[in-house]
Formats: sequence, structure tokens, C-alpha cells
Amino acid sequence: MPATLRDFVQWSKKPAKDIATATTPKVNLLRGLAARATTPLLPDDYLKLLNPLWSARELRGEIVEVRGETENSATVTIKPGWGFSAQYNPGQYVGIGLRVDGRWHWRSYSLTSVPRRNDKHITITVKATPEGFLSTHLVHGVKPGTIVRLAAPKGDFALPDPPPPKILFISAGSGITPLMAMLRSLKARGQEPDIVHIHSAPSADDVIFHDELRALETAQPSYRLHLQLTETSGHLDFNELDSVVPDWKDRPTWACGPTSMLDTAEQVWQDAGLHDDLHMERFTIARTDKGGEGGTVHFSISDKSVEVDGATSLLEAGEQVGIQMPFGCRMGICQTCVLPLESGHVRDIRSGDEHGEGDRINTCVSAASGDCTLKI
Repeated sequence: MPATLRDFVQWSKKPAKDIATATTPKVNLLRGLAARATTPLLPDDYLKLLNPLWSARELRGEIVEVRGETENSATVTIKPGWGFSAQYNPGQYVGIGLRVDGRWHWRSYSLTSVPRRNDKHITITVKATPEGFLSTHLVHGVKPGTIVRLAAPKGDFALPDPPPPKILFISAGSGITPLMAMLRSLKARGQEPDIVHIHSAPSADDVIFHDELRALETAQPSYRLHLQLTETSGHLDFNELDSVVPDWKDRPTWACGPTSMLDTAEQVWQDAGLHDDLHMERFTIARTDKGGEGGTVHFSISDKSVEVDGATSLLEAGEQVGIQMPFGCRMGICQTCVLPLESGHVRDIRSGDEHGEGDRINTCVSAASGDCTLKI
């Protein structure tokens, strides 16, 4: 590249070179040129005044609708902004950041929408729980028009395409949400594998998507729904699985629900020599709306400490005691907040993954998992 052209490119990018982008880094060339005319701000800063979704710095979305499913659950429809890909896999989850009472709260929820190009709205279906601050707010408090932060969909819990000819789904409570995305996607593709679906809930009124599931069973003979209503029939007894699904050993299985149910299923499949046929989505700490366990966070250079719960990020913990913590997007994308963990353990609020001594961590999306020390 001629020196003059290279110099021009570098000059063009300079105003935006340290600004994180949620899309392609090449966008900084155009942003930098525009910033020469809008300095000290970037074009993003002006565009956000016109439309909060017009930002290349972070993924954003606007809540379009909140529709009740049961007494304590609702489907939240979100219109994503620039940079969000509609090509995700049914069964994956998405990170949601919501500002409540002046603080950003971050959790992950399974997508229940069908990936498609012509309608880029996404949906999550959330069940409010007594210990779930954000889930309760999403079900009962959030209003259409609210702007949220988003993280790109992720997760390995997904059906292959094309699907296997015979499938077993096992779910309980809100564990039905990723399986619902799979069922809707199969229908949208015109694929009709032989599916047996066992779902547990206290009563019919507590079954999320009850009417849709029954309608699918009526319209599609290849789909059979077995509702295990625990208030009248008790919990599913995996020792009697043969009576519910005689050919369960011939069916690749996708299961999602409480830890106790999944632990039992894992043992049954392992005893049958079918461990590789069982695919599970566990509601990790991030998914259950709890964060890490909490503990005392010590900042070694500043010589300050603070006791925090498992829903408070390390970034917020530092700010509580007056430490100028580095940050950018505050949602684990831009890497500005990355610091080394000197000791202890922390947990990624998005995925539930635990990190230990020596790891470099995103303080904005990590919570204390016991006592820990940061070098700042």
C-alpha cells in the first residue's frame, strides 16, 4: 500500500480507533472520517439521539411487547438494533441488560423465536421467581419502548439440521423455552420428525405455551405430548420411562429443566450406555437469575474491600468503594474492563463459567464466587 494511502487510512481511523464496535472493525474507517466533522463526539453519539438502536458501539434492542403466558411468566418481544444477527440456532440463549433504578442488571434467557430474515424481532419467555429480581421485573414491570443491551446468541444446545428421524424432548417448568424454539423452527422448516415430548408442571395452568403445544399435537400426528402434572400425578419417575416412551433408547434426547431432574436423567442414560444420546441444557447460575455466590472482593493496589452478593458485578463492586474501574460497554464485549484475577474464584454472569487465579476476566460480567482479589 502506498505510504500516502496508508497514512490517509490511519488518519481516518484515528478518532475512532479506541472505540469498541459491536459489528465489524472496518466500520471505524467511516466512523473516523465522520468524526473529523463531528469531533469531539463520534457519529454514533449523534445517531443515538435520533434512534437509541443506532449504535455500533454495543448491541441494543427495544422491547416491543410483553405478553403474559401464565400467571408468573411472559413472552418479551424485542426489536434488535444494528449489528445483531438474526441467524442464531434454535435452543441458544441471549444476554439481556436492563437498567432498573439506575443500575444495569444482566441475565441470559433462552430465545423462543424462530431465526428468520424477514422478521428480525426476537422473543424470550421468562418465568418470574421469588429470588429472581430481573425475571420478576421483565414479567411484571418492564414497559414497551424500554431500551435494553444485548449480547450475541450463544450456546451448544441445539438440534442438528436436518433433525434425527426420532426425538425425545424432556422439560420441566421454564425448561420448555429452548425446546419451544426447536419445535417452532421445525414447523417453520416443514420438518416433521417423530417427537415424543414429556413436560412437567404443577398444573395445566402452569404449563407455558399450553395451548400452542396442544394445537401442535392436534395438527401434527408425529408430535406426541405427555404432560406430567405434578400436583396430581407426582414427578416423573425415570424408572417407569419404558411405560411412557417404550422406544426411548432409540431416540436422541434433548432435556432442559431443574438440576435434580437432569442429574437423574444423566444417570439413567449413563447406566443404559447412552450418554452420548442425551443433550442437556442446565439452568446455570446466570440462567437462574442469581449470579455467583457472592463474597468479599479485595482490590490489592487500592487496598479496599467490599462485601457483595452474587448478582453484583466486580465492576460495580469497585465503583461502590470509589475505585475508578476501567470499562467500556459494560456487557463483556469491548474487553476494556479486563483485569487479572489475583486469587479466588469468580463466575461469568452470562454463561455460569467459573474462573480462577491467574485468569483474565471481564469485570463487568463477572461476579464473586466466594472471596476474591483483583489487582487494581
